[in-house]
Amino acid sequence: MSTKKSALGRGFEGLIPTGFNISDVASASEQIRQVSVKELVTNPDQPRKQFDQTSLEELAQSIKEHGIIQPLVATPHEDKFRIVAGERRYRASIIAGLKKLPVIIRNHKELEELEIALVENVQRVDLSPLEQAVSIIRLRDQFSLTPTQIARKLGKAETTISNIVRLINLPKEAILALQKNTITEGHARAILALKSDKNIQLELLSKIENEKLSVREAEAFVKAHKKNIEHKNSSINSKTSSKLNSLKNRGINVKLIQKKRGGTLQISYKDEVQLNSILSNL
Repeated sequence: MSTKKSALGRGFEGLIPTGFNISDVASASEQIRQVSVKELVTNPDQPRKQFDQTSLEELAQSIKEHGIIQPLVATPHEDKFRIVAGERRYRASIIAGLKKLPVIIRNHKELEELEIALVENVQRVDLSPLEQAVSIIRLRDQFSLTPTQIARKLGKAETTISNIVRLINLPKEAILALQKNTITEGHARAILALKSDKNIQLELLSKIENEKLSVREAEAFVKAHKKNIEHKNSSINSKTSSKLNSLKNRGINVKLIQKKRGGTLQISYKDEVQLNSILSNL
């Protein structure tokens, strides 16, 4: 079992997204075979039943240009190989016209041992949150496990699993800071709360590192920023309300529907004469 666990000990640079799927399934000791698409069959127990056609075609185009970066994983099944991980890549490759695909062949015992090793890896006390996230993603992608199933195997709450995996969505600068321990997991979650604005995320990261903000202070920064955004939105409403009232006073039926970003201005009219009048006023 120790050999299996050591195979998971890759350099941390391999854990950071660099333009390809972070759930890379091949370790240095494994051989990748080129297998004919005719020898591959899908797994009927795959929980994912629906595949978006547009997304598949986009992936197919990427495969045409760059090939398959991440190999599939399959097990021997009768006289063929059953796909364990990579059915989406398999379907997109067929669209792209590929005849052979890179595949790692593992028997059922090897898959079971790898799953156990990954579970043990996540449960190690010396593992960083980001390293836990990568192992959880590998569990999800290699064994088609749902968050609920992963949580059960790890003995953790499903929300805990989701929060750990979300760390992968941090800006690269924050990922490096977390890896170097210049910020904590609590700081990272505060930064994630500002996901709609990367510049603000980096501003908070800089404050945490340079001003030594506590987690509570970082959370206060997030609350203040969101409150400021809400205040700006409400001030916009007050400035425009008089103009909207002016239109209504002139017999124009208008309705403003605001959203977090932008909104819709609806103008109703009873006939073409009123429509032309409204257009001339606008």
